[in-house]
Amino acid sequence: MTDNLQLNSEGKLKHFLTIEGLNKSLLTEILDIAESFIGMNDQQIKKVPLLRGKTIVNLFFENSTRTRTTFELAAKRLSADVLSMSISTSSTSKGESLLDTIRNLEAMFVDMFVVRHGTPYQRY
Repeated sequence: MTDNLQLNSEGKLKHFLTIEGLNKSLLTEILDIAESFIGMNDQQIKKVPLLRGKTIVNLFFENSTRTRTTFELAAKRLSADVLSMSISTSSTSKGESLLDTIRNLEAMFVDMFVVRHGTPYQRY
């Protein structure tokens, strides 16, 4: 078992928060997979079924049109179902914590979260 919260018990990536603490072979694997998508924009159909059947929720607590749009477009091109939440109208505006928001969405069988938040990464 590893002490890195980003990895599962088999050493596979579970969360991607930082490259800190990731070994060279895992970083090389991530870059190799990313490299395989380079030519995708030149294809007539810009979609691959890698994330078909998966649901991704984008939670952006800071305004960022380019970053939010980039993540949403990438997920859709990987065939994921995407929900981009408007945080200003979410329960966090009534005081619900980030962790509570994620746990509530997790209970709805969301597969992945993309979170942009001004608070530095903390262990929960």
